[in-house]
Parts: sequence; C-alpha cells; structure tokens
Amino acid sequence: MGTVDGVEPAGRGGVWGAAGVFTAVAFVAAGALGAAQPGTGVPTEVVQLTQFGPAVGVGAVALYRWRRTRELLRGGGGGPRRAVALLGTAALVVALTVLLYGLAPGGAGFTPPGVLHHPFLLIAAAQLVGACGEEIGWRCFLQPLLRTRYGVLVSSLTVGAVWGVWHVPVFAQAPAYAAGFLAATVAMSVVLGVALDGAGGPYRLLLAGGFHTLVNLGLLLFMDEESGAVLPMLCFGLSCLVVALAWAGRHAKASAKVKATPEATAEATASAVSPVPAPAPSPVPTTLNRT
Repeated sequence: MGTVDGVEPAGRGGVWGAAGVFTAVAFVAAGALGAAQPGTGVPTEVVQLTQFGPAVGVGAVALYRWRRTRELLRGGGGGPRRAVALLGTAALVVALTVLLYGLAPGGAGFTPPGVLHHPFLLIAAAQLVGACGEEIGWRCFLQPLLRTRYGVLVSSLTVGAVWGVWHVPVFAQAPAYAAGFLAATVAMSVVLGVALDGAGGPYRLLLAGGFHTLVNLGLLLFMDEESGAVLPMLCFGLSCLVVALAWAGRHAKASAKVKATPEATAEATASAVSPVPAPAPSPVPTTLNRT
C-alpha cells in the first residue's frame, strides 16, 4: 500500500493503538474539562471547555509518536472551491433543518443575536476556537490516521460514530433524541471526510472548524434542540443525512471515474496502435517493440 496524503500507512495494530490512546484521552480530558468549567467562570453559551478534549488526545499521542502525529496533521493541499462547497453545505444543513422544523406546529423561530447573554461576535469567535479544538482531533488526526488503512467512507463513518458517542450527556436524553444526534454526527463526518480528503493540515482545520461553527451558530439562532426537545434534533439528523447522501454519491461517481480512466486509456491506446506487419523471414532474430 502506498502513501495517503504523504503519510506512510502503519500496521493495523499501530493505527488502532494510536486511535485507542487518542479516543481514551479525549473522553477523559473532556470529562475533566467539563467538570472544571463551572470554576473557571467561562459561560457555556460562549464556549464549552469539553471541546478541547480531542486536542488533548492529539497531544497525548504526540508524546510518543511525534513524527507520525506531525505527518497526519500536515496533510496535503487545498483550494477555494472546496471551501465554498463545504461552508455552503453547512448553511444548507441549517436551512434544511429550519425548513423541516418550521413545518411542525410551533416550530422554528429566530433568536436575535442582541438578546443573547453575550455579544454575538464574541460567541462566534469562541465557537470557532472551540470547534477547532474538537476538529484538530476528529478531522485532522483521527480521520487521516484511519484513512491510511481504510477508504474515505469507512473512516468517516467510524470517526462519526466515535464523535457522536463522545458527546456522553446526549445519552441522558430520550432515545429518539440520541438517535437523531448520532445520525447527525455520522452524516456530518461523511460530509467532512469526503470534502476534506487530501486537504492540508491548517487548511483542513480551518474548514472543519468553520463548518462546525456555522452549524452550531445556526442551531443557536434558529433551533431549540439544546432543550432536549426531540423533534428539532430529528429534523437536524434527517437534514444531515440528506446532505451526506449527496456528498457520498458525488464521491462514488468520482471514484468510479478514476477507476474507469486507466481502462479507457488502455483501450484507446490499444485501438490507436495499428497492426504491425510481420517481418520477412530472416536468419537473424528480430525483436518487435510494442507500445
């Protein structure tokens, strides 16, 4: 197996060992940071300290696998079209969620930024920092790590499931609420995994954090899923699934095109080569070069 985004694939045990250490530390660190937040005076509306658990997990792996961690975080390149498509998808997720929830009696409303307990620009900036604290673990470390051994969709689905389960308090809510949330995290992970496959580290982090932030801010202003209400969370999960299916279909078409290209090229090359007439009999062996 060759490199993926310039990262040499490790053995299966090495991949899952690093993934296990990262995940365990991310869970423990998130719990510790969440318990410490009330004593810090940092309002949860502005930023939740639990979001930095995955960053601590990356740091833990880097302590004994620095070179490997650096390679994963470095990644490849990027481009403006990718940014527009991904950030536009975040806005689409929010719009679909609001549309679905608005069809229900007493559904979607709007919370003017001015009535929030803190300045909206402060909340937006803090949300971006917190989202990057998460995404440096999920999309900049764990996703590329699994990607060295597995395909885009398999690694994305796995990261999405771990990401969803990492939100432990969600499972204290109704089962339908937790199901809608898990559907959303897995679906958004597919979108991010496909959109950011091969993207560079800083570029990947900013785009993943930007997507995460736009979704969070949209839900903050238009939805009330944080109250534990089931319907808005189900609408959110369904919207994410619809968008993820579109991205997965796009990925499948691109993959099929890539696979078909070498075969098409070989056929075109073969048909373009005219038959070479057989050489006249000669006592000296003749070598025929074929293109």
